[in-house]
Amino acid sequence: MRFTSEVVVYGLKASKGDMDGVAFDSCKAYVLTPFDESKGTARGAATAEYTIGKSDEFEKYAKVPLPFKANADMEITTNGKTMKTIVHSLVPVAPAKSGG
Repeated sequence: MRFTSEVVVYGLKASKGDMDGVAFDSCKAYVLTPFDESKGTARGAATAEYTIGKSDEFEKYAKVPLPFKANADMEITTNGKTMKTIVHSLVPVAPAKSGG
């Protein structure tokens, strides 16, 4: 299921290198995400980590002030047991107001 969602990005982190002979290369976005409040044991929001591509993706946002609002092209996939959210792209639309 693919969809577009307006999100607030609070941070970005690029990682590239080699650990124990295994190469890694990614860029993570930290997006404001509401807690599941259905059980009454949590409220508010936190940032959730989403992979948005390889480490070179980081440069696209180097001059965009944080936090910022963006339109995220997202997709929810499953292996039949667990779900995974994939972020295909982020398009900044405006600086976010302080506090989300």
